Amino acid sequence: FPGNRLVMLIMGGVISSTLFTSLLSVVKYIADTKNELPTIVYWLMGGFSSVTMPVIKICGPILIIGITFIILFSNYLNVLSMGDEEASSLGVNVSKIRNILIIATTLCCSLTVSIGGMISWVGLMIPHISRMIVGHNNKFLILFSALLGSLYLLIVDTLCRGLFTAEIPIGIVTSIIGIPFFIFVIVNTNNRWN
Repeated sequence: FPGNRLVMLIMGGVISSTLFTSLLSVVKYIADTKNELPTIVYWLMGGFSSVTMPVIKICGPILIIGITFIILFSNYLNVLSMGDEEASSLGVNVSKIRNILIIATTLCCSLTVSIGGMISWVGLMIPHISRMIVGHNNKFLILFSALLGSLYLLIVDTLCRGLFTAEIPIGIVTSIIGIPFFIFVIVNTNNRWN
């Protein structure tokens, strides 16, 4: 696949996904089945039942700083979306800005996953919906996506806690909602190209 960055990106994602799934399987295999395994399985399905005020006091400020930092770099994201050559010609140090944004985004994402577990489809659905509402300008899109994602998760978490006698992990419900949405996006994208 030399020269094809998109294929390399997809292959890199498949390889890293397989690697971390394998490592997670090893952790589940060696975990204590009575105490540790249920916690690991629940974390994989996502939920906010284990989020406490001390966790929020530690992680909240870091997330606010990280999101603010990313918003401050939103104009660079707009320029980077035009392509590397165009961004370079406008005086942007592409590799430096890209690395800074990747590190900041990775820290924010890993922090939220460590708190709430793996909650599926939110990262695909919410930015698509936000882009439909506020457009492509990252200056508005990033903050709107964060607010809409928070509202969405608050609503889904309330439904998970209130509709059933036992709390359902939030990742199950977001997957049930996310898959039809993604199919809708694929069908609409396909119709636009035809």
